[in-house]
Amino acid sequence: MQYLPDEDAYLCSEGRKLVVSGIRHAKSRTGFVSEKTCYTCKSCKDCPRKANCIHGNHSKQPLDERMKHFEVAKVFQQERQKDLARITSEHGIELRVNRNIQAEGAFADVKADRNYRRFLTKGHVNVEAETILLAMAHNIFKLHCKIQAQRLGVHLIQITVAA
Repeated sequence: MQYLPDEDAYLCSEGRKLVVSGIRHAKSRTGFVSEKTCYTCKSCKDCPRKANCIHGNHSKQPLDERMKHFEVAKVFQQERQKDLARITSEHGIELRVNRNIQAEGAFADVKADRNYRRFLTKGHVNVEAETILLAMAHNIFKLHCKIQAQRLGVHLIQITVAA
């Protein structure tokens, strides 16, 4: 569907307009309230693509009487576009490359190099304390390696070096 921003409407492949029919507020289990804009076509009569376009075969209303209807969370779409621009920027690519190197490598180091396969204690509090000690040991070892390589001021590996 093609969005028409000046009219706040969508245009389907058959050239029919879907206009705003209302705004719905949905509350999630966590209490977050999202706002969704509802779009409805005024007339889907005699549309050749109606059977493929309109979903919900479990509806009691016959297909001939149904109209195309969908909802769009505009705030979500705007945030998604901002996030996409942020992660595809040069700095975002650099951060993603470094996450693969740093975060995934930490698990590999702990499991393979330290031969750490399971927790030695039981209970949430004890496992959390063991995890903190393990993370501290890993970070101290990383700091030691940085001191030896004289890379104390370098926090991110450059893309050209990593690629």
